[in-house]
Amino acid sequence: MDFQLSEEQNILREMVRDFARREIDPVAAAGDLEHRFPRETLSKAAKLGLMGITVPADYGGSGMDFLSYVLILEEIARSCASTAVILSVHNTLACGSIHKFGDEEQKRAWLPPAASGESLGAYMLTEPGAGSDAASLSCRAERHGEGWRINGSKAFISNGGQAGFGILYARTGPGEDSDGISAFILDMKTPGVIPGPEEAKMGLNASSTVMVNLEDVLLPENALLGKEGRGFPLALDMLNYGRIGIAAQALGMAEAALEESLKYGREREQFGRPISEFQSIQEKLTNMHMDVEAARLLTYKAAAAAVRGEKIILAAATAKLFASKAAVRCAEEAVQIHGGYGYIKEYKVERIFRDARVTEIYEGTSEVQRLVMARQLLDM
Repeated sequence: MDFQLSEEQNILREMVRDFARREIDPVAAAGDLEHRFPRETLSKAAKLGLMGITVPADYGGSGMDFLSYVLILEEIARSCASTAVILSVHNTLACGSIHKFGDEEQKRAWLPPAASGESLGAYMLTEPGAGSDAASLSCRAERHGEGWRINGSKAFISNGGQAGFGILYARTGPGEDSDGISAFILDMKTPGVIPGPEEAKMGLNASSTVMVNLEDVLLPENALLGKEGRGFPLALDMLNYGRIGIAAQALGMAEAALEESLKYGREREQFGRPISEFQSIQEKLTNMHMDVEAARLLTYKAAAAAVRGEKIILAAATAKLFASKAAVRCAEEAVQIHGGYGYIKEYKVERIFRDARVTEIYEGTSEVQRLVMARQLLDM
């Protein structure tokens, strides 16, 4: 399959790479150390159209295709994985849900401020007792007058402490399975929406991850996204696209790990010569290169399938599984190549090592990806 990029996509990639190197690289390490949310960076990204990448121009977005979106996330993640995941959740899971399933009134109300960077989106599916088994969620929405009353808790909500709106999933029907789950557009300023403190995470320290409690939250009827009781298929559909975004994030981190290792290998001397001349180091570098190339092909293949409107469940799970594992392997090898310096926060590979690990967990663990893949293969 030919993944020759168009002239416009090559220009886009260079523009985003230049932006990342100029605006993100200089502040990424400090943002990680200080757990500082990159508001200024996101404001600059919004001016480039990166807060509404696939949102149509009619709603204030850039109207790009999904492969262009993947190229953007890849380049951002090479500089800062925290910034990449903020953009991924906002663009795909939040804006994408409204664009694909919202009515015209909802699109006009929510997408323009999101695309301009005025309002950041979150995705509120996971609960303290419902992670991989998302269908077992207990957050409940009940009819109340001409709207809804919602009570419950949501866990590990990316962007949750900074978001202006969120895509919220709650049970509106009886039972405990996926039937009866509905999706809502939640204004995070609504009374009763209570974000908790920032989670103390291993990595992605410049991103926001919180628990959100919902106490008698009253939403109007038009907050319902899609059809009542059909929220779970909506969630699964959007997670397929989100997984491609996480694959792109992982790919960017793997590329950064290789880039840093090549640079360090040429500069670091031991026993009178650069360590890159030693066979053991060369073996690590070549393995990292293979991981990066394979992850890129799988990620681009999934993105290209999305552009063509094809079924992407298997391609997305495959790309996410492989790219996340590739990122972890490359980060581990990069730390090893750097030796003691790889364990020091002054060096970028230490941050990549911590950031990469979560790509095997969020938006579906590696075990869930294998389950999804197996089901798709056996149904063929």
